[in-house]
Amino acid sequence: MLVKQLSVFMENRPGRLYKLTHTLGEEGIDFVTLSIADTKDFGIVRFIARDNDRAYEVLKKAGFTVGITELIGVEVEDRPNALAKVVQLMEESDINVEYLYSFVLTNHNTAKILMRVSDTDRAVEILREKGIRLLSEKIL
Repeated sequence: MLVKQLSVFMENRPGRLYKLTHTLGEEGIDFVTLSIADTKDFGIVRFIARDNDRAYEVLKKAGFTVGITELIGVEVEDRPNALAKVVQLMEESDINVEYLYSFVLTNHNTAKILMRVSDTDRAVEILREKGIRLLSEKIL
């Protein structure tokens, strides 16, 4: 199972992030995750919305440059070294983790890890073999 993530490329200047969040909020679209990476002039806002398909359409219509990326989502125990074990599986298989982010829900004892890797199919196979729970947008 893979998790679809939206990526919005935009200028790194005041008001742009507000326009993005306000545009979605006005349409009743809520974020599940949100990550921002920037350079001096441009940024990439990566997120998963409660309704990715609708968010994509709303942002395109509003003139944003938006793309869809598939990530691997896994759930691990919320304890030290759990992330390291997942990363180790990728390293041992010579699969590069291009980026990742994670979050913990306070009412659970698990952490969610979302990652983009160099060989998605192989990574999913390895994670399944090791019994690591894979996620989809519906269970985030």
